[in-house]
Amino acid sequence: MSTASFLLSAAIYMLIPVLPIWLIETEHFNMLQVGVAMGIYGVGLFLFGTFCNFLVQRFRRNRVCIISIFLMTACMAALYYIHGMTNQYVEVRVILLQRLLLGATFGLAQMVLSSTLIIDASESFRRTEANHSSAWFSRMALSIGPMAGIVLFNYVGFDAVLLASMICALAAAALIMAVIIPFRTPDETARLFSCDRFFLSQGWVLMLNFMLFSCAVGMVLSLGLSDRFYGMMMTGFLLALLAQRFVFRNAELKSEIVSGLILLLAALLMIYTRPLPVVWYLAPTLLGFSIGVVCSRFLLFFIKLSRHCQRGTSQSTYMLGWESGLAFGIGIGYACFEECNPMIFVAGLLTVAALAMYNYYTHDWFLTHKNR
Repeated sequence: MSTASFLLSAAIYMLIPVLPIWLIETEHFNMLQVGVAMGIYGVGLFLFGTFCNFLVQRFRRNRVCIISIFLMTACMAALYYIHGMTNQYVEVRVILLQRLLLGATFGLAQMVLSSTLIIDASESFRRTEANHSSAWFSRMALSIGPMAGIVLFNYVGFDAVLLASMICALAAAALIMAVIIPFRTPDETARLFSCDRFFLSQGWVLMLNFMLFSCAVGMVLSLGLSDRFYGMMMTGFLLALLAQRFVFRNAELKSEIVSGLILLLAALLMIYTRPLPVVWYLAPTLLGFSIGVVCSRFLLFFIKLSRHCQRGTSQSTYMLGWESGLAFGIGIGYACFEECNPMIFVAGLLTVAALAMYNYYTHDWFLTHKNR
């Protein structure tokens, strides 16, 4: 299940660095159109969320996830077909529809996978560990996916990136098929629209704070980065894993998020003020470390904030906060900024806002409202 989550995320993240290049150089989109195309994917993530509980209660849970992945693959195949059209420029609205549906199908697949299948496949006393592990697998895809996408794009072409994305998605579906999910009697009384397994209403403060962070990260990823940058991000992820085990194990509760946000701010300041070669090694390492420790702690906060039988809903809310913030940040970066420094400055302001909000309000709010 964790490997399936990794492959599913990698299939999407492969497109982050190369899709804008294709839209600009081949389809001749302007920067605003590229930004809207990248950002509308974040809107699509919420599209099928209210139906999630109805679908998993009325139908086989693994089949819902598998069909969602197949639909997601079909959206990528549509983009592959569009790419193969010679001497024709695609209309902007076609790309916007494709991105919206891609976000919707990926969102539903990840919601079912993280909020239902991974939880149901784990013993009750190990579910937090399972959620933490699967989230780390998806997080690693943010480094490996774009890195693979850039290498394939440079040496083979955009069509190879799309094929690799489709292969990853289908491999994720195959892995889910290989897992035996216990049959559960369909619930005929399930409502068509519901926030169950979709959005944790009492966690809106936590989600807003989390989205400020993920939006800042997304703006950095809109810079048109190299495969080396994403490779150094992986180094930061590995350091974050070690730090969680040895540095933050007995530290104060708020130390991880505060430290992570400060390190993100340090990375942004380095990019903004020091255009030296060493910056493009150190800054992504700090960025990866920041993502690792901040996302891990926010995930646990969402779990502890949930009430009985709301663990799945907390997982979906965490996923939506991360993925949508990332998409909106990338979209804003392309649509609103033509130069690096102004965008990094705004990303820094978002980081400062996230740090101030967490340190002076969210942390105390969480301690008051947590249920675990």
